[in-house]
Amino acid sequence: MSDYSLKTMMNKPERLAPGHRMCAGCGAPIVVRAVLRTLHEGDHAVVGNATGCLEVSTFMYPYTSYKDSYIHNAFENAGATMSGVETAYHVLKKKGKIPADENFRFITFGGDGGTYDIGFQSLSGAMERGHDMTYVCYDNGAYMNTGIQRSSATPMFADTTTTPAGKESNGKVQYRKDLTAILAEHYIPYAAQTTLTRDFRDLHRTAEKAVYTAGPTFLNVMAPCPRGWRYPAEDIMEICRLAVETCYWPLFEVDHGNWKLSYEPKHKLPIEDFLRTQGRFRHLFKPGNEHLIELFQKEVDKRWEDLQYRCARGQI
Repeated sequence: MSDYSLKTMMNKPERLAPGHRMCAGCGAPIVVRAVLRTLHEGDHAVVGNATGCLEVSTFMYPYTSYKDSYIHNAFENAGATMSGVETAYHVLKKKGKIPADENFRFITFGGDGGTYDIGFQSLSGAMERGHDMTYVCYDNGAYMNTGIQRSSATPMFADTTTTPAGKESNGKVQYRKDLTAILAEHYIPYAAQTTLTRDFRDLHRTAEKAVYTAGPTFLNVMAPCPRGWRYPAEDIMEICRLAVETCYWPLFEVDHGNWKLSYEPKHKLPIEDFLRTQGRFRHLFKPGNEHLIELFQKEVDKRWEDLQYRCARGQI
């Protein structure tokens, strides 16, 4: 069993170099550092990256912030590209062109735009074909890199540039997609949902499990965006805590078809505690909009009850 304490993990060599151009208070680079930190000593990685904030801020040809091999993919084909790399690796190893004792892990990062939407087809195909790779979605709830447009990960009532809240609108009218459940329905060996809780233990644990479980695995990590969500940079960890404690973003895993809660709040907080931290939901707290918060709460409650039922049953 690995030691997932923050002190132990933070003492491991960093594989994402400092000096990238991500915004202060952004969740994406924290996710990347945490995931790559779980690689075992002596192992190498091939890192794929769908177009997005993370890509444009950590890579400018011919320079990259990654200390492992790195591939920039188009929005739509990150899953397909890494599945091809993984296949080529096994062929080259079989031919003796890669030393038998040299181990590589294949990890792709993508935002929700490149994962939930544009890249979903190639991701679904890679998962269905059974490639030995890990796909990590840093979910910041919109197309942040191109100007904060809504995605299918954007929560209901969120204010974005394509779902503006105002006199004629209360933000996005659709529910967000439950991508973790959709990937679990591919019957892959491992899928998990986590975020940046204070001790990082769940993120480190699920990331290592995803990276070192044979076959296709998926990790969905809520990664707040200070520009799109409109919060002070220093509040990121508190926002993640509230997302978990309100059950807006429950922590769970599906291990070879077995659903299991990773954490269950002792006292579930009201969703307004989470919404109040972000400018994108400011309009919900105007007089007369109380019913919108009630609708949001009902959605969160329904999803939480459904997840509890699945985990109580265990199997898909």
